[in-house]
Amino acid sequence: MGAQWKQAGRLEHSTKRGALIGKLVKEILVAAKMGDPHPESNARLWAAVEAAKKQSVPRETIERAIKKGAGLLDEKVNYETVTYEGFAPAKVPVIVECLTDNKNRTASEIRVLFKKGQLSSPGSVTWMFHRWGMVEATHVDRSLDMETVAIEAGAQNVEALPAGDVPEGQMGARFLCDPPDLDAVAKFLAQAKWTVTTSEMSWVAKNYLELSEAERKEVTDFLNELDEHDDVHRVYAALK
Repeated sequence: MGAQWKQAGRLEHSTKRGALIGKLVKEILVAAKMGDPHPESNARLWAAVEAAKKQSVPRETIERAIKKGAGLLDEKVNYETVTYEGFAPAKVPVIVECLTDNKNRTASEIRVLFKKGQLSSPGSVTWMFHRWGMVEATHVDRSLDMETVAIEAGAQNVEALPAGDVPEGQMGARFLCDPPDLDAVAKFLAQAKWTVTTSEMSWVAKNYLELSEAERKEVTDFLNELDEHDDVHRVYAALK
């Protein structure tokens, strides 16, 4: 089914580590602002903190981001989510979610990035995607049946994660659920000893385009450029 676009080597080999850390911290800020500031009670925040730890973000930075997002510091959090829709080269549908404190600046810069594709009006692309709650998690017991776990958790669908996204010797799964059930599914999995690495709302394409090798490279380069922008938080594309 696919999930958000993940730039090849983005986490392990990023040459712009500062930008990556900035995105991780921004996610913690927003997760703490939108929900409970305690990770054990906020699945999205817990996943954001774990992702930051994986990238060796200092504990002090994580704790400060949580406090700032929760409004416990004098500094204000002015980030808001802005969504853009359009098409990559080869007419591949794309949804771009940004976290920004300056909508005018972000809109201008996203418009420039879309010159190699086509920026469209709201609603022109989202109908080509399903809106799901998505939880990605891993488990040390590879004998578990993912379908059974999905049913018990209350998820509507499940698929195996790519091998490269799973620690050696473990199994990984992507659980899709109705949006209101996202937090409950994530908490069930955590209680069942799954390591939740992602807990968020997601856009999943209903259909995927068949592309030539040359077209795929052009689309991949386009998506990578979008993903590298500081304000871009998630990129979803109808591309496997």
